[in-house]
Amino acid sequence: MTEPTPWPAATAIGSLPGTDAREAAKSTTGSFEDFPYLAELPARGPGADMTGRTIGLLAELYAHVEPSGWRISDRPGRDTRRARSWMGEDLDALEEFTQGYEGFLKVQVTGPWTLAAALELRGGEAALSDSGATRDLTASLAEGLRSHLAEVRRRIPGARVVLQLDEPSLTAVLSGRVRSASGYRTYRAVDRQLVESGLREIFAVHDGPVLVHSCAPDVPFALLRRAGVDAVSFDFSLLTERDDEVLGEAVESGTRLLTGVVPGTDSPLSDPAGSVMGVRALWRRLGLSPAILSQAVVVTPSCGLAGASPAYARAAMAHCARAARSLADHPE
Repeated sequence: MTEPTPWPAATAIGSLPGTDAREAAKSTTGSFEDFPYLAELPARGPGADMTGRTIGLLAELYAHVEPSGWRISDRPGRDTRRARSWMGEDLDALEEFTQGYEGFLKVQVTGPWTLAAALELRGGEAALSDSGATRDLTASLAEGLRSHLAEVRRRIPGARVVLQLDEPSLTAVLSGRVRSASGYRTYRAVDRQLVESGLREIFAVHDGPVLVHSCAPDVPFALLRRAGVDAVSFDFSLLTERDDEVLGEAVESGTRLLTGVVPGTDSPLSDPAGSVMGVRALWRRLGLSPAILSQAVVVTPSCGLAGASPAYARAAMAHCARAARSLADHPE
């Protein structure tokens, strides 16, 4: 059995409430001193949302906002420029609060399949409907992401950058459940080998750890492991016992699990030990050694915190850190 190299014990998914980049950077670096992340602030509007933020990174591919969502453009317009400007603000703020920092640092982008399901072609259908458009989009994302990661490393040279791909639509893409523009039909399911290939193309851009996050049900753990992820991030409450076998295989092969055990919206927070009780139960059910539990598991909220109040978001991040310490101190 391969024992995974330890990662920091806790972090969060990506989004936060509010519109202040400096406050967000202060919160993430203060809450997770050894695993901060480049926060997303979707409350600022289009261009700060998950899709628009990533569209701003694309190379030689542009989009603008329509009532139905983001749509391909011939040239960069106001919406693309706004997305790039906000990303610059976010990087400025993170750089300010990570002077001299050395350690793990997470950045998030929308993965190629969720992006293909969300970005519309000029006719209104999703890029997912056109295999050529999907290939072009993946290539553009890879090239833009290469530049973005280089910029992050330039600004924070001591960081060990972890790349997170947000893929909440991945299961729907694989099962043919992404709806067309009319809403009366769905796009054909994408072949699993094509999905793996697209993910690998993005993974290859980064020479550090890569993880995929989805807070949707039925995360395709086996596919992601075959594609080469270092870690999978998911909503722990959505696991079922049919996930046990693939989860056990993933852990035994060295894949880390970012277990979303803290609610992402305002909720009563139990004691930290109670939050990770289910993780301990899973470990016993899988017959895995308690000795590797804290090495293989990172504690996170169940999904992004954009829908929470600012006070709850801060409390949830602090709770993740306390729950992780409880898991490390009492793995059994």
